[in-house]
Amino acid sequence: MALTINIYYSGKNGSARKFAQEMTESGTVEKIRAEEGNLRYEYFFPMEDNETVLLIDSWKDKSAIDRHHASEMMAEIARLREKYDLHMRVERYISDEDGIPQEDSRFIRK
Repeated sequence: MALTINIYYSGKNGSARKFAQEMTESGTVEKIRAEEGNLRYEYFFPMEDNETVLLIDSWKDKSAIDRHHASEMMAEIARLREKYDLHMRVERYISDEDGIPQEDSRFIRK
């Protein structure tokens, strides 16, 4: 059962994008992606909101994300959040083990 966490980082004067850029350029993103159980760690930029960055953070299971939260990298992430004075909105999703229902698959163009 995979867990996906959507984190919306919001700030002022481009600070959320600067945060994502520093996370990437410092190598922190690659280190997180290399952690056991990480399935996805990607930043996206909403078209309608230049002051928000969406992080899609997905893990194999709860124990994988718990290990990540206990890692030293969390202190670095927290430091950067403070540096850029970011506020967060978080959504958490649990994967559907059965996949996409047949009745919904007709809406998906492959």
